[in-house]
Amino acid sequence: MRIWFNRTFSSIASVFRNLRQSVPAGEVTLVCTHTHITASAFLAADESYLEPAELNGQDYLEWCVDFCHQHNIQLFWPGREAVLISQHHVLFQAIGTQVLSVADADTLTLLHNKADFYAALSPDVALTMDFIAVNDSDAFDNAVAELSAKHERLCVKPAESVYGLGFRILDTQRDSIVQLLKGVEYQIPLQELRQGMANTKQFDTLLVMEHLGGHEWSVDCAGKHGELLCAVQRKKSPLPGHGQMIDNHPEINGMVERLTAHYRLNGLFNIQFKDGVNGPRLLEINPRPSGGFGMACLSGANLAHIAWQGIKEESFQPPIIRYGLIVAEINTPVVLRDVL
Repeated sequence: MRIWFNRTFSSIASVFRNLRQSVPAGEVTLVCTHTHITASAFLAADESYLEPAELNGQDYLEWCVDFCHQHNIQLFWPGREAVLISQHHVLFQAIGTQVLSVADADTLTLLHNKADFYAALSPDVALTMDFIAVNDSDAFDNAVAELSAKHERLCVKPAESVYGLGFRILDTQRDSIVQLLKGVEYQIPLQELRQGMANTKQFDTLLVMEHLGGHEWSVDCAGKHGELLCAVQRKKSPLPGHGQMIDNHPEINGMVERLTAHYRLNGLFNIQFKDGVNGPRLLEINPRPSGGFGMACLSGANLAHIAWQGIKEESFQPPIIRYGLIVAEINTPVVLRDVL
């Protein structure tokens, strides 16, 4: 089967490698496209092509359909424009291409905006941290006052972001020069943030939240239209360089299974949690393989192969996961391209 992965995060290379380890030679051909010729995923693909960076929306959708037709793609696993593509499966089906979407378009849109996602989520499915969404300085001040009465520390994060960009703990004790000199990361002085808001009367949705100070879990999952096939928990050490532990927290297991069913999640996806004073709380659902996907597969569960078996409607023997294993990633130097 010829499988096409369009532009997505570099972690897709781990998916490629794990598929190669488990799928018989010649059974799949991995096709990868990206807007940059030095994309690291090209090194792990069977075929690689550049895709047009200037195309978006309907123009890009039409290009994708044409690419599938020209390259005889049988399964399309989209990253770029995933929401739009999920709305137009019929265009690809007409040329004999199956599309693997992690969820339907409405769900993918919801997952992208954490304010809407948290507000719509029933606590019977999963628990989130205490939060208030704000768009102006007055609402921010009110949110800080309300949440400070219930929680020792607060933090903020844009409703729409990736990689944790924009996350900051509100510091009520130190100003920015002290933070700079002491090398404090991921914190922002509350008063200085307030001063900055004086020049921006309205801003994109910001979440004011209770700060969860405990361990963080990243759970890599394989699913099939709402059925959780396998999930691997990686409990992150708070100390840099100490690796991550393959864990088996029962509360997290329950929330992962319910979230998968509730949103009918499919293929490969990642769900993140963090511990607070009242137990683990959901942070986000990433509708894609995570950056630590390769580490999760060291547990004994080849998630890429399990997802592949789900696509093929094959039954499989649940893997024996090595709980308590400490895993890490080691950087390896590679040549991306010889320009001479």
